[in-house]
Amino acid sequence: MPAQDITGAWYGLLKVQGLELNLVFNLTKTDKGYKATMDSPDQNAAGIPVSEASFEDDTLTIKIKQAGIQYKGVWKNDTFAGKFTQAGQSFPLDLSKEKPLKKAKLQEPNKPYPYHTEDVTFQNKADNVTLAGTLSLPQKAGKFPVVIFISGSGAQNRDQEILGHKSFLVLADHLTRQGIGVLRYDDRGSFASTGDFATATSEDFARDVTAALAYLKTRPEVNPQKIGLIGHSEGGMIAPMVAIQSKDVAFMVLLAGTGIKGSEILLLQQKLIAQAEKLSPEILEKNQTLNKACFEVAEKSKDLPTFEKDLTAYLQKNSEKLYHPAFGSTPEAFIKQQVASLATPWLFFFLKYNPATALSKVKCPVLALNGTKDLQVPPKENLEAIQKALKKAGNKNVVIKELPNLNHLFQECTTGAPSEYAEIAQTFAPAALTEISSWLLLQVK
Repeated sequence: MPAQDITGAWYGLLKVQGLELNLVFNLTKTDKGYKATMDSPDQNAAGIPVSEASFEDDTLTIKIKQAGIQYKGVWKNDTFAGKFTQAGQSFPLDLSKEKPLKKAKLQEPNKPYPYHTEDVTFQNKADNVTLAGTLSLPQKAGKFPVVIFISGSGAQNRDQEILGHKSFLVLADHLTRQGIGVLRYDDRGSFASTGDFATATSEDFARDVTAALAYLKTRPEVNPQKIGLIGHSEGGMIAPMVAIQSKDVAFMVLLAGTGIKGSEILLLQQKLIAQAEKLSPEILEKNQTLNKACFEVAEKSKDLPTFEKDLTAYLQKNSEKLYHPAFGSTPEAFIKQQVASLATPWLFFFLKYNPATALSKVKCPVLALNGTKDLQVPPKENLEAIQKALKKAGNKNVVIKELPNLNHLFQECTTGAPSEYAEIAQTFAPAALTEISSWLLLQVK
């Protein structure tokens, strides 16, 4: 057994498909060897149990069987150089004892706030879901315009905390100081809200927003004639779905909202991020061919069980043509991983849904903003589609803008690549905050 003391916390930065995730392995020595837990701070996960941990022949091996995770690293100069593997895909991951410096998020407001906030809960009775959130009001008493925040894809908390940035907290603070109240809440099945996130689609999330509208109408401090929606990314797709079902929506802001079909967005997103991250053209082409084929199967499938069955059969038949060693593992494991990641309720709905369906019926005032360097919801294609659909609706109270040098999170950036998000100290560009509040103040006069 090597003499090195490897107990304690080991820190690493995992780069996966343009994202950067901080991981921490906590190792302790026992009579039988080692035991460990894993933390993923950027995903608000801590104490994840490790199935196996060993250190033999200068090699650290960690396995988390329930998540299909394995790490192997070789001891070198007081660090481990190795690979992190999950679902058949491997990524470089080096570990060291040095804790990465957390950048100060200078825009996060400090308590006490110069306005009233309270933790609230409200019911989506149709789905038996309790949503937990925060209501911010300019003052405790009065009658104020209020906007409901709708988060982007993935399980988000009320601050829409992504890679250490709390964009909804910063935006809520800015608007409440301007005299506009904000209701923001944890996504269903996440954090303090009940329900099942894993089985939910955008339509389910839209019913949660409708429940938020109904709740605000019960609050005496809320002006029921001036309730609006602000949706980011997928939230910008959900907002129009709610607006055409409820006359209570007085106006809405789409922040990097989608205007084209989900399958088209994902292909564009993959291409742009791969180019920004300088992925090899060969692998990009392979990925694009694979995803186009899978998305076509989804388009032809009438429901999720059919898609799962058809996709499995298609990949088995065409694995020789579609598989590439760069995807990792074996063709068999690759097929299982593809089906598991694509045949989900949320993605099946997203791939087939065209936002123009709802947008072409929206009559309330709309502000649509995108950053020119948004690689996740490309501005040109989506803003043009949003504008075209709203024109079809006969909606004349529409403002559509591209904001220079901003990424998908509305940060001032260099390339727009998701790998930059965590590295940027700014959470929300002041220019974008001003665009939003200035337009909203005109609507609530």
